[in-house]
Amino acid sequence: MLDLQALAREKTVIIFRLGSIGDTVISLPCLHAIAKATPNARRLVLTNFPVNAKAAPLEAILGPSGLIHGTMKFPAATRSPRQMWLLFKELRRSGAKTLFFMTERRGVAATWRDVLFFKLCGLKQIIGAPVTRALNQSRHLDSGDIEPECERLARCFSDSLSIDLNSQSSWDLNLTTAEKSRAAAILDPFNSKPFLAINMGGKLARQQWPVTHWLELVAKLRARLPGYGLLIIGAPDDFNQAARVAERWHAQFCVNACGQLSPRESAAAVAHCRLFIGHDSGPMHLAAAVGARCVGLFGNNNPPRRWHPYGRDNVAIHRMSGIENIGVTEVEDVIFAQLAKPEWPVSTNG
Repeated sequence: MLDLQALAREKTVIIFRLGSIGDTVISLPCLHAIAKATPNARRLVLTNFPVNAKAAPLEAILGPSGLIHGTMKFPAATRSPRQMWLLFKELRRSGAKTLFFMTERRGVAATWRDVLFFKLCGLKQIIGAPVTRALNQSRHLDSGDIEPECERLARCFSDSLSIDLNSQSSWDLNLTTAEKSRAAAILDPFNSKPFLAINMGGKLARQQWPVTHWLELVAKLRARLPGYGLLIIGAPDDFNQAARVAERWHAQFCVNACGQLSPRESAAAVAHCRLFIGHDSGPMHLAAAVGARCVGLFGNNNPPRRWHPYGRDNVAIHRMSGIENIGVTEVEDVIFAQLAKPEWPVSTNG
């Protein structure tokens, strides 16, 4: 049985979490629970860093949130003896005795290998490690779909922490006043008019709906929503493609913010949209986290539901034959069904 009183007195704890923006966002409920259980601790995240990068993707989401206080580099790609030795010494120097194990499905053998390594590093208490097949694998639901990944993560901590996935506070990014002000400045051209938000990016080509489909969809939406604005978010590399799509909208009511906003600023802006439409990507999970109603487009990269936008009545259109086989009219119909639903107040997260 976990001693919560002793945990609350710890000075430093380690959180083991690898992945990118989407992986970080879906772990927010667990991170809030960890922060609540360790109010006096310095929370350091052991995570992966992109090659030649000074910061981890996780820092772009959690840096200013107060949920963590720093990161440590985990050599996920090479695991050379020298790098593991350096990590061993760094973990020893941290003085931490507790590690929260929160990674993707790695297999039971790999999980035990990591647990034993962390034990050697002086981390006597390992919480949440999926050392059984039941915890390491996603459940198959009665619907035939796969358990959402955020539910599997929460299940790993169910014996030690109280995690409420259905509470909006569990998904709070703790956005700063500066981030909200930057988002408000980007949205100023809309002059408080309703707007849609879209993201057309994605790490993998098979995750991306064809740009020709986006062009056709935007033209249809423009004709049916003449009083709406359009916000396009994404990375700097998405700017040129977004500019093509923006040409199909009312010029004065379209903002191409690709490369202009940090991920957290993008979340602050999207929190005010009437509807978010996007691929299986980090921005979609950010939109869901801030309470925006989402329409997610999915192909054959993952089975249904595992990475769908979580919460309320978000909709995912999932085509295992390939995302390119999702029809424009189908997406249009879902969008207008979502827009027909009553609005809810903007989340305090935004």
